[in-house]
Amino acid sequence: MTKKILFVLALFFAIHTVQATPLNKPQESTTDTLSFINHIENWYTDNTNYYTITILMACESSILPVPSEMVVPPAVYIAMKPGSGLSIFWIVIFATIGALIGASFNYIVSMSLGRFVIYKFADSKVGKLFLLSSEKIKKAEAYFNDHGKTSTFVGRFIPVIRHLISIPAGLAKMNYLNFLFFTALGAGLWNCALALLGYFAGENRALINKYSHELSFVFIGIGLVLVVWLVVKTVRKKK
Repeated sequence: MTKKILFVLALFFAIHTVQATPLNKPQESTTDTLSFINHIENWYTDNTNYYTITILMACESSILPVPSEMVVPPAVYIAMKPGSGLSIFWIVIFATIGALIGASFNYIVSMSLGRFVIYKFADSKVGKLFLLSSEKIKKAEAYFNDHGKTSTFVGRFIPVIRHLISIPAGLAKMNYLNFLFFTALGAGLWNCALALLGYFAGENRALINKYSHELSFVFIGIGLVLVVWLVVKTVRKKK
């Protein structure tokens, strides 16, 4: 959850920094100013294609903190615009391919390095930068041991477990073809659910734009709560 909030906040402040940059052409009126949601839509429109979707979803399925909820739904939302050049079907396909690439990376690295190195890395300073910890790895490994092969399928729907479940699969040297099958099945269904979310967002675009101003304050409020929580947590650890 924390990595998703940080990603949204980073995107929020980046967008508003761009918005605050002086333009050569004066604004005609405040009503012509793009809303927060419009800014996000324009940013994704300019940067979203099947390649970026694949890359971002590969990151999401590895150890990089890129939430899939911030990749697939916005891409589908854009695909519904006339002339976008994107297809919802192919968005799901390439998102699933990206998930397979990222999961395979975790699988191969874990199988090659072994349990001791993986746990050491998770507790290292570099590992913490990727929001990893030995506790999270243990949780994913326990889930894998309890559910066997199907854990790579069911685990795709569980937060935290979703992008780490391929690590215990690699440590256990699970059959790679079975790993690919269950991962593709789980990732595909998850991406379909995210695509539906983006589709319904597109169907209610007018409603979202209407309340975009209120939504920006919600993001700011979440950011403030997160900052306070992180400060309190850090102080408690030092004590």
